[in-house]
Amino acid sequence: MSSPKNAFYAQSGGVTSVINVSAAAVIETARRYPEKIGKVYAGRDGIIGALTEDLIDTSVESPAAIAALKHTPAGAFGSCRYKLKGFDKNLAEYERLIEVFKAHDIGYFFYNGGGDSADTCLKVSQLGEKMDYPIQAIHIPKTMDNDLPLTDCCPGFGSVAKYTAVSIREAGFDLKSMCKTSTKVFILEVMGRHAGWTAAAGGLAAENEGDDPHIILFPEVVFDEAKFLARVKHSVDTYGYCTIVASEGIKNAEGKFVADAGSVDAFGHTQLGGVASTLATMIKTKLGLKYHYAIADYLMRAARHVASKTDVEQAYAVGEAAVEFAVAGKGGVMVAIERQADEPYTWTVGEAPLDQVANVEKKMPAEFISEDGFHITEACRRYLAPLIAGEDHPPYRNGLPAYVQLENTPVEKKTGREFTVA
Repeated sequence: MSSPKNAFYAQSGGVTSVINVSAAAVIETARRYPEKIGKVYAGRDGIIGALTEDLIDTSVESPAAIAALKHTPAGAFGSCRYKLKGFDKNLAEYERLIEVFKAHDIGYFFYNGGGDSADTCLKVSQLGEKMDYPIQAIHIPKTMDNDLPLTDCCPGFGSVAKYTAVSIREAGFDLKSMCKTSTKVFILEVMGRHAGWTAAAGGLAAENEGDDPHIILFPEVVFDEAKFLARVKHSVDTYGYCTIVASEGIKNAEGKFVADAGSVDAFGHTQLGGVASTLATMIKTKLGLKYHYAIADYLMRAARHVASKTDVEQAYAVGEAAVEFAVAGKGGVMVAIERQADEPYTWTVGEAPLDQVANVEKKMPAEFISEDGFHITEACRRYLAPLIAGEDHPPYRNGLPAYVQLENTPVEKKTGREFTVA
């Protein structure tokens, strides 16, 4: 009987408050199948760890340390923004992956990330067919943007959605108490390049007429300055103040990002940031109103202290299912969350073919956005509400969350050569 193959696990793209929950699930589940899986090696800084043979031996970590990942935000093994080129454009990368996988007897590949990560996982899954190196590649979904197709939602999103709704509700209470003699407008800028899911989540805070937020700006709706300013003025005239949740990815009629910073990231995406300041300047110049704004940015995706219990449970379930799929002989798929009912919210875990997931963005459907383009509909509320349900607080020590930092013991290199990542 042949010895069990080792597994490679890595985190990719922007991290979340629950990506480590999936990591814990992969490691804990793999340890339940010693006859199928040898060791789980984590790639330091994502796929780069595989290319540079910078592997981490998770087997030296105690069960308690791995369990503590479930309440620790960010990427315990480091993440990256790096996309493998096509086989015809950089064959050396794939030859290097095979070299490293062979050297460390790796037969399972678990990649935890979003749309671009699904593309990387798809390419790795094709190594067997294209380069005669069979490997079972499973994509574990993760993205706070909630824009992966063929899954009801994406682990990482529920907690960000909760953070957004809580933050705009609390800021609204603050603003309302001071608006008579002070600030009239508050803008919360949230992440979301092409899909408005994160901004939409702010709408959950508005349960009654006049509740915060008064305005939501979605990437799916063309930004019209005149209509926007008119709505701001109406809110201030009606309620005494105006609260706004603005997606970083809103565009004008010419299709240009309002917050285009003029540069791109490692995936070729336009660098965004600053839409709140742009809107604030517009409000001050055209309406003469005093404003404040906040950019949630990394704070929202790292906020493990306000994580959704649903999100934590789903993050663990997809990591666990990935391993179970692999030991059952599956590959070339993404673990998917399948909604069974809204009330009470029930869901199961299924699978989706990677070639239908990679590089596809799921945007907000029209029926989720109000007719005037400034808020969410009841259908959207029904979809979003279960995803922020429940609390899963981390343990605290000395008044602060007690997070874990793993040893991240390196695996001895065996290939005998260095590889430079461009």
